[in-house]
Amino acid sequence: MADNLRNSMNMGQHVGELRKRLMWSAGFIFLTTALAFVFHAQILTLLMEPAQGFANVPQGKPVYLDLTEFIGIAMKASLTVGVAASLPFVLFQLALFLAPGLKPNERRYLFVLLPVSLIVFVIGAAFGYRVVFPPAVNFLLSFGSEIATPMPRIGTYVNLMLSLLFWMGIVFELPIVLFFLARIGIVGPEWLAKRRKYAVIIAFVLGALITPTFDPINQTLVAVPIIILYEAGIWLAKLGRSLRNRAAESADAAL
Repeated sequence: MADNLRNSMNMGQHVGELRKRLMWSAGFIFLTTALAFVFHAQILTLLMEPAQGFANVPQGKPVYLDLTEFIGIAMKASLTVGVAASLPFVLFQLALFLAPGLKPNERRYLFVLLPVSLIVFVIGAAFGYRVVFPPAVNFLLSFGSEIATPMPRIGTYVNLMLSLLFWMGIVFELPIVLFFLARIGIVGPEWLAKRRKYAVIIAFVLGALITPTFDPINQTLVAVPIIILYEAGIWLAKLGRSLRNRAAESADAAL
């Protein structure tokens, strides 16, 4: 019934439905961002926690040189936290918009994969926060400190931290993406297994791009999880292909 309703909607009704979902999402993001800005001091303090190397910095904390730098970075951190906090609501609005036009099995995967993707993203960001970032920033603060005094700017530090958390969250989505591609028949586990050596090379390239240092140890801390995630993606691709074959057999049996 919902499928028939979606099919009977004209372009204007589709646009109106999309506008409503976008307005609800934008309003919720505004509220969560405003709430995050109220607690911006606590958010920035939390972002500073992994940098134990700040003990070697004068006054033990970063500096800001421009008059508007601190309020600008406080607003950026608040917006990032606001968007992250509103993701469950935004994804739910997206699911409500897409669900009526999908088949029952597609709708089921949509409502399962969206929250799973969100959880995996949070795990990836937490991995970057707890495992990758502390040794990287401490390396940067200690390297050459006997020659020059490090005085990191808060804007540079927070931008670096937010960038790392974002990309680590994206990287951890790899198994979910491979499962989905195998489920719809774009890739197969054998194809992925044959390209394992290329995945290892790409993992170390990504490790060099994501981490802010040239330290091979820190780069390896990123590359190894990517390789493990790729292997997990191969197993999930097998599951995705199995589910695809099972669905095809069920469709043939129904005919």
